[in-house]
Order: sequence, then C-alpha cells, then structure tokens
Amino acid sequence: MEKVRHDSVLMNEVLAALAVRSSDTVVDATIGGAGHFASLLAALGEGGVIVGIDADSAAVERGRMAYALDRRPGRPIAHLVNDNFRNLMRILERLGIAPVDKILFDLGWSGYQIASFRGFSFKNDEPLLMMYGDGGETAADIVNSSSEAVLADILFKYGEERFARSIARSIVAARARERILTTNALVAAVIAGTPHWYQKRKIHPATKTFQALRIVVNDEIGSLQEGLAAAISMLAPGGRLAVISFHSIEDRIVKTMLRDAANTGAGLLVSKKPIIPSRAEIHANRRARSAKLRVFERSAAVPNAESTNPTSYMLSYV
Repeated sequence: MEKVRHDSVLMNEVLAALAVRSSDTVVDATIGGAGHFASLLAALGEGGVIVGIDADSAAVERGRMAYALDRRPGRPIAHLVNDNFRNLMRILERLGIAPVDKILFDLGWSGYQIASFRGFSFKNDEPLLMMYGDGGETAADIVNSSSEAVLADILFKYGEERFARSIARSIVAARARERILTTNALVAAVIAGTPHWYQKRKIHPATKTFQALRIVVNDEIGSLQEGLAAAISMLAPGGRLAVISFHSIEDRIVKTMLRDAANTGAGLLVSKKPIIPSRAEIHANRRARSAKLRVFERSAAVPNAESTNPTSYMLSYV
C-alpha cells in the first residue's frame, strides 16, 4: 500500500502572515494533516495556548501526536477538539478562551482524508460516503434519493459543472438499473453523461461532481460562513485571521466576508489580492496550485456591538 503523504500548503506564507508570538493564543480550526498545527505549536512557548479543531477524529489524533512529540519544558497549553469549526464560538466559550490572537482555516483536505476509504477519491473504488465525521447523510444517499433537477442544481451550484444536467440525467438512469453505492459506479455515470472530449482533459471529468457532493454532504458552505463569522468576532484587537481556500466557491465566500467585515470597521485586509504559492511549491506539490491565502487583521479598537455580532458577517455568497 502506498504511504500516505500530506504537505501543508503555503506554510512559510501562513507563518509570516500570522507572525505568532510565544505567548499568543492560537486556533488551528482545521488540523487536517497537522502540518500547520505542528508549526504553529513550535512558534508558541510557555504562556501560549493552542486550540486544534477538526471534525475528523483521526486528524485530532494527529494533533495529539504532534503535541506529544513536542518535549520542550516550556511548551504551550494545548486543547484538541473533535468538532466542526462552525461551532468555534461555542468551543472557545466552553474552554474559557477569549479573545484569540491568531486563527487559521485551511479549507483543503489532507492526503490522509483522500486515503481514508470514505469515497473522497475517484482513483480507487470506495464506498460513496464523503463525510468528514461519523454519521449523517452520505453521498450515496444524495445520489440515490435526489431528483434529477436537485442533482443538477447541486452539481452546477457547488461544482460549477457545465454538464450538470446531462450528468444528473445519467445518474438517474444508472441508479434505475442499480443503486450507486461506490465511487466507480458514480464515475461511470459521470462519464456516460459527458462528451468524449471532456474526458480527455488533464482534469478528471468527475472532479467537479465529487466536489459538489462533498460540499453538500458536509454542509461546507454553512460551516464556513458560521466559522468565519465566529472567528472574526473572537479575534483580539490587532489579532489576525488567515484562510486558505482551494476553489472559487470557497474563495468567493472568504473574500466577501472579510471585505464586508473590513467595511464595517471591524478590521482590514492585510493584502487586497490573495497570496498564492510560489512556482517552486506548485512544482513540488501539485495540490497547492489552486490555493489562495487571504489575511484579515482585527481593528485595534473594537467597533460597535452590532458589527461584533457574528451573524452580521454571514452574507450570501451568491
């Protein structure tokens, strides 16, 4: 079996943007492969606090392992939480932590998740699940129970798939013969619903379909809106929030919410344009090619109460 590898993207850029001080309180809202978590941990010292959050219990365990490997006598306090970052405010309130100096969201999925046999990858034949955590509606549930119109809407809205209608039609035809329960069965339906030239591109023809289903299964849009709103409101004056996105739907939400927060006087955008990986990083790690890093800095003076309400930043991304 091939060894699982995960390279955290924009590592140097994230560390430079957050400029973590040894006594800071830091939140890694997406532990993932624990690469960023380990680096943020190393930047902290005695008196510092790090909170690691992930909906995937395996990712939380990787955070625990990273902390166990840090044998410094003056290492920071760590809290590892198995939860969705949409509950960030509740998590911090439960821990008695507020405000926070630095927060990171890495919205990409790790090599560990791809290898988790949950249906995230179309390269192997796997159960069509796609959940980050345990329980809940699966991708197979959606594929086999949704109407053709709903499937087409999901693929177009969350995958920006140009052949959403024909793929949805193909899925409905395929499931009429046999329930679609594996990644291979779904890929076959996508291929049947797309033209031959579409299947010869560098990007796999099922990429956008898998993205759309994954987003819906995990309610990634709602989670991102709620998580970012809470993060902005929980930042200390002068604190910084860094967000790495990997596709246009995510980036549009991040860009809009940070811009609107800045317009209320809650803070400012550290750079107007997103920070992107260097050519060298993209060459070394192809997964980095679509990454965009946006950074927000909280105002030194806290604005009025209305603008600090998390719900005031939750706007439509459409």
